Amino acid sequence: MLIPILLFALGLLCLIKGGDWFVDGSTGIARKFHLPELLIGATVVSIGTTLPEVMVSTTSALTGHSEIAYGNAIGSIICNTALIAAITITVKPGSVEKKTLSTPVLFFFVSAVLYAGVAYLIGYFSRLTGLALLAIFLLYMVTTIMQMKSNPPEEEDSKEKESEKSLTQNIGLLIIGAALIAVGADLLVDNGTLIAQALGVPESVIALTFVALGTSLPELVTAITSLMKGHGVLSLGNVIGANLFNLVLVSGVSATLAPFHIPQASVLFGHNASLILEIPVMFSVMLFMTIPPLIRGKLSRIQGILLLLTYGAFCIVQFTL
Repeated sequence: MLIPILLFALGLLCLIKGGDWFVDGSTGIARKFHLPELLIGATVVSIGTTLPEVMVSTTSALTGHSEIAYGNAIGSIICNTALIAAITITVKPGSVEKKTLSTPVLFFFVSAVLYAGVAYLIGYFSRLTGLALLAIFLLYMVTTIMQMKSNPPEEEDSKEKESEKSLTQNIGLLIIGAALIAVGADLLVDNGTLIAQALGVPESVIALTFVALGTSLPELVTAITSLMKGHGVLSLGNVIGANLFNLVLVSGVSATLAPFHIPQASVLFGHNASLILEIPVMFSVMLFMTIPPLIRGKLSRIQGILLLLTYGAFCIVQFTL
């Protein structure tokens, strides 16, 4: 019992320090090229914080359990939006650049419509579907890189140049931070599960808490670290980008490696609970988080509070199914 507790604590330290370096590196890159933090958050930060989901889904696919990626992707999106982004919005709502926000939001909903269409109409994620999702991921990355190129660097004053880290240092912080986040999340999930089992916590509760929330811990740590450092917009971009990657990268890799049918773990109103509850909730929370700032150019605290209440209600329903 002592070793799992020590490894759990080590995982927490890795997450905290990894999140700190990851935010420093990403914001340093954003400042270096005078790029919007939202854009950096929706690309490089999102890839780093989605690493645990990618690892879990890839391992599951290779061991014949690729259907886990289906629940992992949707569950992580709901958690990222209604819990992690909600915390950021509640603590520090602010203005956003609508032009920068529109690209990741557009890609997310196009991907979500494709994902839901396959789930409702076919019920089977084929290798072709997986390749289509990965193609959307590549198109998104190309589009965002083109956006970055369209933002030419501006002249900096000498004092600011002296205080900034070099591009190599910032990239190093980004890579090391991502590695620590991935290792920390893995240690936290594995040893948290062992501790819970030793304390007699039911396996269903373990799956809904340690495992489901565990793969979203990097996003949570990045969100909290970003807030502490005054980069709340970076956290919002990270969540939107991570949600997109959960659909196109996590599910795309899983379906490409091992095609799968939609699992039916529980039933609601005589139908698969995923189709009746989880997918509609996924669309609802993302629409509620993104549409108001796209219209008004800013976030409001009431959005965060309502999203947190939605997440609480969602969890209660999940426990009662």
